[in-house]
Amino acid sequence: MTGFSFDLSGRSALVTGASSGLGDRFGRILSASGANVALAARRKDRLEALASELGSSAKAITMDVASESDIIAGFDAAEEAFGSIDTVIANAGVDGTGMVTAISEDEIERTLAINLKGAILSAREGAKRMMAQGTQNGRIVLIASITAFEPSPGLVAYSASKAGVVQAARSMAREWARKGICINTISPGYIRTEINDDWFETEAGAKQIARFPRKRLMDQNGLDAMLLFLCSDASEFVTGTDFVLDDGQTL
Repeated sequence: MTGFSFDLSGRSALVTGASSGLGDRFGRILSASGANVALAARRKDRLEALASELGSSAKAITMDVASESDIIAGFDAAEEAFGSIDTVIANAGVDGTGMVTAISEDEIERTLAINLKGAILSAREGAKRMMAQGTQNGRIVLIASITAFEPSPGLVAYSASKAGVVQAARSMAREWARKGICINTISPGYIRTEINDDWFETEAGAKQIARFPRKRLMDQNGLDAMLLFLCSDASEFVTGTDFVLDDGQTL
C-alpha cells in the first residue's frame, strides 16, 4: 500500500484572517508541518507577533479581504517572500450577529463582503496565480460553518454568507477541475474563539451548549487533521466537497 504524509515541506500557503482565532491556529499548524506561511489580516501588530514567534517560515501581510486591490497586493507580498503560493486558506470572517429585523444594512453588507466576497476573491486570486504558474497540486480551503445548512436565528447574514461559501467552492471546483487545483470547504461547529467568547459566557450561550449532544464546544485543534489532509498531496482526489466537523452538534 502506498503511504501518505501530511508533511507540507516545500509548500507555501497564504492564510486570511490569521491575526486571531482559527486563522492563528491554521498558521501555526501549517508552519509546524513544514509549510511557509503568509499570515494575512488587517491587524498588523498581531500578525507580526505571530510571524516573529513562528520564525523565518512566516511572513506578516496586512490585507483586507473585502478589497480586491488589497488581496492582489497581499499575494504579491507573499510571492516576494516565498515564491509561488500553492495553498490558500480563506478563513477571514465576521459574525454579523443580530436578528434580521434589527441588523443594519451596513452590517449585512459588511458580513457578505468579508465572509463571502472576500472568500471568493481570495480563492480566485490564488487560483489565477496557480494556473499562471502551471501548478498541478494547488490546494484551496474555504472555511464555512454548520450555520450554512442549519437554521440560525440571529445569524441570518452570517449563515447566508457561509452557505454561499460552500456553493461557491463547489462551483469553482467544477470550473477548475482540470487546472491542477483542489478546492474544498470545512464547515466547523461551534468553537470558542474571540468572535464568540462573550456569547458563550452568557446564560443563553450556556443553554445553547447544553443542547449539544456532547454538551461542549469544540477545541480549536479539532480542525487540524482535516486542514492538513486537504492541504497535502493525500487529498489529490478530493475537490468540491464540504467537510462537516462539529462534534455532533447538528445531530
